[in-house]
Amino acid sequence: MQPKYHQSIDIFAPATVANLGPGFDIMGMAIEGAGDLLSIRIAPGDSLAIRNESGMPLPDDIEKNVVTPALRAMIAAWGHPLAVEVVIRQKIRPGSGIGSSSASSAAAVVGLNELLGRPFGEQELITFAMEGERLVSGGTAHADNAGPAVTGGIMLIRGYDPLDYIRIPVPERLYAAVIHPHITVNTVESRAVMRQEVPLRDAVSQWGNVGGLVAGLLTADMGLIGRSLKDAIAEPYRKHFIPGYDSLKAALSGIDGLLGSNIAGSGPSVFALCDGPRAAEAAGAAMVLHFRQLDIAAELYTGPVSRQGARVL
Repeated sequence: MQPKYHQSIDIFAPATVANLGPGFDIMGMAIEGAGDLLSIRIAPGDSLAIRNESGMPLPDDIEKNVVTPALRAMIAAWGHPLAVEVVIRQKIRPGSGIGSSSASSAAAVVGLNELLGRPFGEQELITFAMEGERLVSGGTAHADNAGPAVTGGIMLIRGYDPLDYIRIPVPERLYAAVIHPHITVNTVESRAVMRQEVPLRDAVSQWGNVGGLVAGLLTADMGLIGRSLKDAIAEPYRKHFIPGYDSLKAALSGIDGLLGSNIAGSGPSVFALCDGPRAAEAAGAAMVLHFRQLDIAAELYTGPVSRQGARVL
């Protein structure tokens, strides 16, 4: 199939929640209600232009934009020079913890793949999108955001060398509430506070919870999902970036139908997994109240896990 030169398409990619509690760097899910919208046009030539019309502050230098390394990796794999123009029309707030970098990277590579006649498969697209994550994470290219941003749903990354992932079925009753307080947590700083060595007891606990979470999702066992949303690796160190985090978790724990809550990615967003929409709405209300009492503006997203990843509009 010939490239669709001089044609422009609009691509949307959803926001994501990485880690899902115990799954540090190896689990993530797409969420409804938020995401990035990009327009992409290609032509013969050899250039890359990125224009920001989203209203969100982004780097003027395209070398600092997550779209750049993702697209360059893809063009290099395609093997031919290309002039690409990207317009960022809608953008998740940077530093939100709900996949602001992966949504743009995923939308960019899926959109370019469409214009090129779909020469690349799903796994290759995720690998390209991971290059945007490498830029913002200080050299670590992980797929727990990039993967579900491309595919939708919930993903387990079994390994990275080579990339090996499994899409996990999403129980019909599984809903999420995700709140994004308007404070910024830098991904590099958030990773820096974590221990480089983990006590064996914590590692055993984490392995058990990852296994329990996967088994709970596969069998739609809501109780097992809830018991498994515990994190001994990242949450104890990252929670200090989020004002009143322990108090928020305590308030959420009393909600009927709430399975569990934790930090979304590197923060500052917080997510709660719930059994049904009523529990998600109640969790969302508690989250909004918590940050309102602290005089912190916040955005709330509630709904089912998004089954759709990056897609042409």
